[in-house]
Amino acid sequence: MFQKVIVIGSPGAGKSTFSRRLRDITSLPLYHLDMINHKPDRTTVSREEFDKQLSEILRTDKWIIDGNYQRTIEIRLEKCDTVFLMDFPLEVCLAGAAARVGTKRDDLPWVEEEFDEEFRQWIIDFPNEKLPQIYQMLECYKDKNIVIFKSRQEADDYLQKLYAGKVHSCNLHKF
Repeated sequence: MFQKVIVIGSPGAGKSTFSRRLRDITSLPLYHLDMINHKPDRTTVSREEFDKQLSEILRTDKWIIDGNYQRTIEIRLEKCDTVFLMDFPLEVCLAGAAARVGTKRDDLPWVEEEFDEEFRQWIIDFPNEKLPQIYQMLECYKDKNIVIFKSRQEADDYLQKLYAGKVHSCNLHKF
């Protein structure tokens, strides 16, 4: 069974929801990169502070780390044993991001009051600008357990099987 997990994918894909459910099943400690990076006043910590906190987490024996933060994916890939990539259609991600507006969440230190246009554009650009880079990085880590979900249903089914004790390795879109 996995002990060091990263959950990556487009904003709005449901990484945090998946990560919480995975934590509830596995009892692994969960860390949201948005909570490490952002302060409640909507400012961010310094790059050095972010890197320091991330390094402290990576030195521990067990964790789930939720979030992209492309600059740090490589170091997380080096340290993890399992990667869950949520590669969902753009429409699903846009709808997911829009649906959480106005909702208090434990993965962000404030409530989003609107679907910010700049953030929306970042999601629209993700499949062409960020996703190919992620797949390219994954090519170098084929020794890891890499599971790629193409739909929320696949992710839900995986978690249900894991909860039932029927998942030891997953062959869903295995990289």
